Amino acid sequence: MRVHGVARRSIRPLDEDHAVEIIDQTALPHAFRLLRLSSVGEVAEAIRTMQVRGAPLIGVAAAYGVALALRANPDDAMLAAALATLAATRPTAVNLRWALARQRALVAGLPEDQRADAAWREAAAIADEDVEQCRRIGEAGLDRLLAGRRGGGRLEILTHCNAGWLATVDHGTALAPVYAAFDAGIAVHVWVSETRPRNQGLLTAWELGAHGVPHTLIADNAAGWLLARGTIDAVIVGADRVAANGDVANKVGTWLKALAARAAGVPFLVAAPRSTIDFACPDGRGIPIEERSADELLVVRGFAAGGQCGEVRLTGGEVAVANPAFDVTPGGLISALITERGCCPATRPGLLELYPEETSG
Repeated sequence: MRVHGVARRSIRPLDEDHAVEIIDQTALPHAFRLLRLSSVGEVAEAIRTMQVRGAPLIGVAAAYGVALALRANPDDAMLAAALATLAATRPTAVNLRWALARQRALVAGLPEDQRADAAWREAAAIADEDVEQCRRIGEAGLDRLLAGRRGGGRLEILTHCNAGWLATVDHGTALAPVYAAFDAGIAVHVWVSETRPRNQGLLTAWELGAHGVPHTLIADNAAGWLLARGTIDAVIVGADRVAANGDVANKVGTWLKALAARAAGVPFLVAAPRSTIDFACPDGRGIPIEERSADELLVVRGFAAGGQCGEVRLTGGEVAVANPAFDVTPGGLISALITERGCCPATRPGLLELYPEETSG
């Protein structure tokens, strides 16, 4: 995708420096800042603090984190410590666990002097696979959006959180069909839910703007009214985990949009690559829901009147806070899952039609 006319990925290996370069997503949309990560500790901190975020990108970053750890020390103790450190950073996003398992399986049987280079190549392969999977999601999702368009006008799409290229390596999941439409010359407009409390909708607005895609930012609770008015052709979101029965964990607030879309008769679509589908998790009840810091709810970052960027605390005293970062949307509310292998119903049989190799599990 493009940032001010320059093609970029959200993570880039610096091969000669044995480091990776990321976009610091906590600085966006106020500033565009690149960070260099050269140790497993720095990668883990970047994931934990959401400088790196989005399930597919978390997986790729973690894979590079393992490689950096093995560059420092390739023995079994370091491998185990790196895997444990990275696994503890974000429990809901299954791509993290998937990427760590893939690295473990690759390097565990290798001689120590081969481990770091093998893990580095594997991380790069995971990144390239993510780009290709997201590109295919874009193709499959665009066909679905065009098939369901009401009338011949521009596509009006509602999204929640950020499931664009910032949350992956490139293209995105939920936004991949949007970019595919825009790049093909199809008129498209995106209604961007602000997504409190982390305001990841601002990241969506930033990246859409950087690529030139028309969009409008809305308050989270405005989505129901737009759906009721018939403004929206489809809702499309990403996922942090898809259970084997089609239940989906995504940023908190997703379930409410699915309910509103069902009431309004508007398709509710979820885009996710294979690495986000957890066939070992029978249904949404088995998905751990991350509880994050109260400050995410109580502290807002933005520009002051003088143009300085700073933080404002919304309460003057102590207040009890609950901050679940995700909710689970039942498969019955989802019109279709969009993957790199095509679209399917949000059911176990539907998923197994696309991934028959998982039938034995």
